[in-house]
This record gives sequence, structure tokens and C-alpha cells, in this order.
Amino acid sequence: MDGQRNKVLVLASQSKANAAAIDALRATCDVVEIPTIDEAIEALRRDHFSAIFSDSADFLPLERALVSQQASLVLNTIGEGVCVVDSEGRCNWMNKKMQAWPARVHEKIRRTCQGSFELFIKQVSPPHPDTPATPTFSRAKRYVLNIDDQQFMEMIASPVINPAGQVVQVVAVVWDATGTRRLQQKIDAIDRAGRELVRLESESLSKLNVGQRLKLLEEKIISYTKELMHFDHFAIRLLDRRSNKLEMVISAGFPPDALNLDLFAENEGNGISGYVAATGRSYICPDVERDPRYVMGLDQAKSSLTVPLSLHDRVIGVFNIESRQRAAFNEDDRQFAEIFGRYVAIALNILDLMVVERVRTSHTVADTVCTEAAGPLNDIASDANALIDDYIGHEDLRKKLQQILDNVGSIRKALKQAAEGPNSVLGAGEVKGAQDPVLGGSHILVADDEPNIRTTISDILRKYGAKVTTATNGAEAIALLDDHEFNLLVSDIKMPDKSGYDVFAAARKKSATVPVILMTGFGYDPNHSIVRASQECLQAVLFKPFKVDQLLSEVRKALQQQPVQQ
Repeated sequence: MDGQRNKVLVLASQSKANAAAIDALRATCDVVEIPTIDEAIEALRRDHFSAIFSDSADFLPLERALVSQQASLVLNTIGEGVCVVDSEGRCNWMNKKMQAWPARVHEKIRRTCQGSFELFIKQVSPPHPDTPATPTFSRAKRYVLNIDDQQFMEMIASPVINPAGQVVQVVAVVWDATGTRRLQQKIDAIDRAGRELVRLESESLSKLNVGQRLKLLEEKIISYTKELMHFDHFAIRLLDRRSNKLEMVISAGFPPDALNLDLFAENEGNGISGYVAATGRSYICPDVERDPRYVMGLDQAKSSLTVPLSLHDRVIGVFNIESRQRAAFNEDDRQFAEIFGRYVAIALNILDLMVVERVRTSHTVADTVCTEAAGPLNDIASDANALIDDYIGHEDLRKKLQQILDNVGSIRKALKQAAEGPNSVLGAGEVKGAQDPVLGGSHILVADDEPNIRTTISDILRKYGAKVTTATNGAEAIALLDDHEFNLLVSDIKMPDKSGYDVFAAARKKSATVPVILMTGFGYDPNHSIVRASQECLQAVLFKPFKVDQLLSEVRKALQQQPVQQ
């Protein structure tokens, strides 16, 4: 139709019998005469023909040969390896995918197929000699093949049964499952890391001051990031909502200049971290040299992955990972980093929380605790459920994802239990007091907007010989710091006007050595007072309800680092 002549294949026998018809074809077509069926099949494999002419006697074998050719084409085109193994373990045929694998893979597959013969023979053998065999029975077997602990293959072996009901061959379909195993290992790492990061061990944590707690959390995050993501260079910044600044909290492998860079949660002009914090969307940068958003980070960085640290519907910071290789991150890395990032966000949030909120009933406390953590935990559960749907047929992966869902339930239960407790200093009614060589003569400022806590702490400290001045809010505490000298400041974090960090900063401005102890109740600390102050030598944090002995121990340690003012 476009001026090109059709090409026609004619078998030689047909051309001899119908020479006149063939001559007529040559007037309008390009005729290719082939002497044998085998050569005709080879010609069809190499070239395209509009029609084929043959004797009726040649048509059936030609058709069968063409079907066989198409079957071979299909088997050589599919992405899985296919082979046929006999009862002696000999591989009678394999497709091109199978042929491309090394000899050690062939040997593992061959031995596994040979071993499956006995199982298949038992399945198809009749239970009694007089019972006929069932030649149509062909239940397949699934295997996982470990190739030198470096490569994992999955295989489905199926028996070939002849009309007499005998297993004569095994057909194996094999594919490389190494990537799936890698995903499973990442899920395992997320599961372990998530459980460790958000584990609530009040007895052990109560023995640590906030600096020690942050150090422990930092060590865990660094360790699990290396295990989970297999990268050594990352930084975690938390968002200060008052200034919109991304404060550096934890880092590994970054130069000082990059750590000291001021970044804000803005779409433009504040790097990839600022964009992620402003939009809440993860960002894969395959080539930092070609991305205008990228700013200074790792020395000789080539690519980066940045995900938000999210608590339900709000971004509290960013998790930035960088690599010296181009295109080092893919969508799998992004997805798993987001899940791990939510665990990190919860862990950092728990650092800002204490056991109970200042409320009257334990029921309200429990509701507050569960509400605070419900959003991020629901997000983790939602991601795990989505992955379960994506990996239908991969039961090992789905089992690990189910473990994550189970752990979410355990975390919810632990948070609820941690929320239960009295709203006071434990054991305050049993304090008799005595002159204390460390507390005696010291001047301590106690700032808390709740009268019960403020009065109880003041009474305890006075019973041990301390002079105590109280403030009912943060602004009053800052004013008292301007007019008086104190040996120690004990302040609540969450007050109606000035935050605990504001009070801490005012104390630090006046004296670089005066110790400060912060107290916190359950409830998110929007200004990250604990995390920020701990970077500036915060003495300790008391998580309410704390015990009298715990209060006195922290106060004594703080005062021993500060000379008593006469």
C-alpha cells in the first residue's frame, strides 16, 4: 500500500507443483523459495513474511514447529529462569534466563529438583496397589535457595506426570529473591530500632539526667541508622516553631560548617531540609550538583535523602541522609526512612514528655497520653498495612510487617500505663527533714505555675536547710533572676507565658555556671526546651511524678558543682 512489495515464503515442493501460480505471485510479491521445513522455520525466525504457501502434507508439521518456536520464544522472554530436570538430576533443558546464571546456581537448582522427585512420587502413588494412579495430580513445591549467603533464589518445582501416572520430570521456575530479602532485612531493622527507640523503661531512665538520656537516644539513632539505612552521614534537625528555625540536634559525619548553617522551614532559600520541613514531603536528590535547592552538607556529597520527622499531621523536624555516591537513594530507601523517621519523632517527643499531665483524674491523664501518641502510631500502622497489601505472596515480609503492627499496639499500651500516676512529688508526706551540709545555706529559685508542685518542692527543700524563693510563672522567674543571686534554679518547662527554655536561657545569660534543673509534665514541648537546653549543659530533668529521693539527689549533685553564695 505504501509502495513496498509483500514478501511470501514458498516451500520448494509447493513451487514445483504450482509453478504457474508462483510466477503470478512474483508479479506483485517478493517470493522466497525454501527447500525444507527446517530451513523455512529458520527463515521465519530471521525475517517477516506476509504469507506462507505449502502443500497440505507439509502444513501440519510446519504449524507444530512454529508453535514450538513460539513456546520457546515465550520461555526465553519471561523474567524467570525455567528448566526441566529428569529423575537422575540431569538438566534436559533451560531457558536463556537460567543459562545466564552461574554454575553454582545451576547446581543448587538441579539438586533441589532431584530431591523433590521422591516427594512428588509419594504424592502421585496410589495408596493401595489396586488403586489406579491419578496422572492429573501435580501439586507444586516452593523452595528458598541460599546461594553462599550472598544470593537468595526462590523456586517453584512442579512434577511432569505421564499418562501412566509416573513422575518423569520436574519443571522448575526460579527467580532472584535477593531484593526481597533486602526489604525483609530493612523491615527487621525498623522493627528492632522502633521498639528500642520508644521503649519506656522508667526505672532505668529515672537514673539518667537529660544529658545522659539524650546521649543514649543519640547513640541508638546513630546505631540504627547505620544498620537500617547503611549510611554513616546524617543529621537530625528539630523545628523551633517560634523562630521557624531548624535546630541541629543529632548528627554523624557532617563537617562543623554544615552543622552551624542556619536553616528555616521555608520552601525556598533554605536548602532541601527547609523545603521538606515547610512542605512535609520527602525529597530524593540524586545529584547535588544539579539541584539548586541543595546547600552545604557532607564533604564531597553526591546525593541525599531527606524525610520529615512527623507527629501525625505536624512536622517537628527533618532527617537528612547524604552519600558520596550519585543516585545512592531510591524509593525503597525513602519509604523505609519515612517509617523509621516517625519512630525517631516519637522517641524525641518522649524525651520532651513526663509521666503525667497536670490534671486531676487518671482517666484524663490516660486520654492525654494516648491522644498525644495516637497520630504518629496510626501513621506507622497505616504504612505497615499498606506494605502488607503491596507484598501479597511474600509471607515472610508480611509476617515482619505484622510484628510492627503488634509493636504499635504494645507501645500504645505502654504509653497508657506510663500516663498513670499521682500529680505530686512521691513521698512528700513522709519527709521529716534535717540540716543538710549541701542544701544548708543555699539559695534556690523554684518556678512552677501549679501551686501544689511549687509549694511541695519548696517545703521539702526548706526542711533540709535551703532558702527558697518561688515564682508562679516564667516571667516572674526571669525578673527574680535579674534581682537576686541563686545557687540553683528548679523550673517547670510548660508555663503559660515563658517556657522552661526561656528561663534557662535567662539564667545562662546571667551566669554560665549556675545549675538549672527542668521539670516536665506529659505533653509535647513545642519549643524543645529539653533537647535545646541539654546541648547547653542543662543539669537534669525531673519527670513528674518524681520521688523525693530523686529530687534531693539531683539538687545535691547540682549544688556540689556551684559554690554557696553567702
